[in-house]
Amino acid sequence: MYLYRIKMQFIEFQNQLSKYPVFSLKDIQKVMLNFHRIQLDRWERKGYLYKIKQGFYAFSGQELSGQFLFLTANKIYNPSYISLEKALKFYGLIPDEVFQITSVSTKKTANFETSVGNFNYRHIKPSLFFGYYLLEFGRQKVLMAESEKAILDYLYFRPELKSADDFREIRVNADSFKEQVDIKKFHKYLESFENKALTKRTKIFLNTIQND
Repeated sequence: MYLYRIKMQFIEFQNQLSKYPVFSLKDIQKVMLNFHRIQLDRWERKGYLYKIKQGFYAFSGQELSGQFLFLTANKIYNPSYISLEKALKFYGLIPDEVFQITSVSTKKTANFETSVGNFNYRHIKPSLFFGYYLLEFGRQKVLMAESEKAILDYLYFRPELKSADDFREIRVNADSFKEQVDIKKFHKYLESFENKALTKRTKIFLNTIQND
């Protein structure tokens, strides 16, 4: 009878949180005012759910899809948007598979090695926290860098990339670049950085992509 009651309590809990692929303690408190945190530990021991990182959970039947990982990246460190290599791969701009999800945030730089993957966050000043949009996955939405901003974020955080040879090693697909990148928007975003060194390196990057 005791085990049956625990199971029924969990089913009710799962129904209440079904719209959250990743949920936090705050999410739980929104729908279950008298919820006791110790219950999460019990259900985790039972294998009903698992902890992603402190304060964030997912149900054990959750598929570890790319969509889920994007949602997780946004959820566990907010505000943030997915950018750099993962976004470049998402747009088909680079060929190599990218396993770590790197995001940009106005919070301090952080890295979380979790039960579902490795999530890295790079700090950027608030004035440069732009150039992203809501990418829809069914009922869920993810903050994703626009292709133009993903490239500029990548160049901004990789100042060691300076020469044409450096940029060739990234192996950016020139055809995908032409299809995915609005060059006027790209230059407008670049101006917002107000960074002469970045502007100089970006010019070399563009010449390399367009002329090779």
